[in-house]
Amino acid sequence: MTPAKWVRIWNERLPDVPLTLLTVSAAEVPGVLRAGGADAGFVRLPIDRTDLSAIPLYTETTVVVIPKDHVVAAVDEVSLDDLADEVVFHPLDETLEWERRPGLPAYERPATTEDAVELVAAGVGLLVVPQSLARLYHRKDLTYRPVTGAPESRVALSWPEAETTDLVEDFIGIVRGRTVNSSRGRAQTPPKGKGNGTDKDVARAKAALQAKRKPAGTGKGGAKSAGKPTGAGRSTGKGGRGSAAAKRGKPRRRS
Repeated sequence: MTPAKWVRIWNERLPDVPLTLLTVSAAEVPGVLRAGGADAGFVRLPIDRTDLSAIPLYTETTVVVIPKDHVVAAVDEVSLDDLADEVVFHPLDETLEWERRPGLPAYERPATTEDAVELVAAGVGLLVVPQSLARLYHRKDLTYRPVTGAPESRVALSWPEAETTDLVEDFIGIVRGRTVNSSRGRAQTPPKGKGNGTDKDVARAKAALQAKRKPAGTGKGGAKSAGKPTGAGRSTGKGGRGSAAAKRGKPRRRS
């Protein structure tokens, strides 16, 4: 794995919380997580998920690692049949699941993928791996090409099921592309001294705002001014016009 992008985002969002990376083989990751040696890790599916949670992230392209001067380097991609007459290494830590391994078997299986890459560089065979491993063990004298019809490797983020801490939730959010303002499923605690957001609190706030907006000395609907009646209930109108009218003129005489 090359999690540089996710580490950079973590450092931007949580600069006070150091994120330490551990390099272990794909086969070792589940054991490290179960033993508490890491809070979360990237695994290659399938794994035993009895006590581990896992979120599938993506499926990798499968490639064949070859010397740069190999005949396969002249094409854009190869099939498994194209490798039938080639010695293909299958290291003991192989991450692909084969029904039938391609190519001719080597005299013995290399202990690790890294060892197998060294043998490819020596010109004694080829290696079929997920693309990220070809990049991880890249050498200037080697290259790789996609292989059609080969099994693919699925990558997932995994962590102990019983220990989904807030920091693990933060990392899950970063890996899944959540923005800094998106919800991570944490329980939200109301701010102290600001109520709990109930309908009563909202009603009180509205009432206080309306009280501030009313003109001084005006009762409900503007029906009264300084506690005196307007003289005619129907002269109040809207917006307090009745109060103003009651102050201005004398009652009209009937003609």
